[in-house]
Amino acid sequence: MGQTASILVVDDQPEILENLALLLEAEGYQVLTAGDGLEAMAILQTHPVDLIVADIAMPRMNGYQLYQRVRENPQWLALPFLFLTARALDSDIRYGKELGVDDYLTKPIQPEDLIAAIQGKLRRAQQLAQLVHQSLVGLTPEPRALVLGRLRIDPAQHRVWMDDTPVLLSAREFTLLEYLAQKANQVVPLQELVRITHELDTDAIEAGTLLRPLIRSLRRKLGYDVGEMGCIENVRGVGYRLVPPEHP
Repeated sequence: MGQTASILVVDDQPEILENLALLLEAEGYQVLTAGDGLEAMAILQTHPVDLIVADIAMPRMNGYQLYQRVRENPQWLALPFLFLTARALDSDIRYGKELGVDDYLTKPIQPEDLIAAIQGKLRRAQQLAQLVHQSLVGLTPEPRALVLGRLRIDPAQHRVWMDDTPVLLSAREFTLLEYLAQKANQVVPLQELVRITHELDTDAIEAGTLLRPLIRSLRRKLGYDVGEMGCIENVRGVGYRLVPPEHP
């Protein structure tokens, strides 16, 4: 980030909160701390924050509820959000990823792994901010809204509607949907998609593993039932294709 990044750490255990704050401050970050989701929301209303690291099991407002509240505010839609939690069951991790959180980390965690995750998310946020700035100053044309049947995507505002109903997506989910929409009716390879969503060059197997939770979450948020492909079709072993959802 151009200036020292500000990180909000949310955890109801004071010792963990203090240790995380000391670690991040030693790396040069400005750190704000909160003991639960309600305290975090109060801080967000009054302090600019570049990234959130939050526990899940907390009183008053837990991490899931905090994440949903943050994503409901367009001002914080692109704010990187990481879960750091002792909930390490596959079902917990799967649920967290399906919500659209930017990363799901489990305790205990090596300090260097946490720092690496934070640095990667901040770097991506900076790149997105630069693109937005270029658009605002006229260096790149403002992207036009994409209308595909019942689906409408506004790249400039990072907003999506199915019919006239807003669809709340994480930054990574939005990136995936927008890219598929730009190539509507084309099969986009798994490895190409994961380069866009995760900035990662990998094989098709790992790419498919990383993309499946995002695709499931997207389908559900677009209103499709579990197990239903809807407008995002899976071409087994190849990739995904967005077919414009038509009006009945």
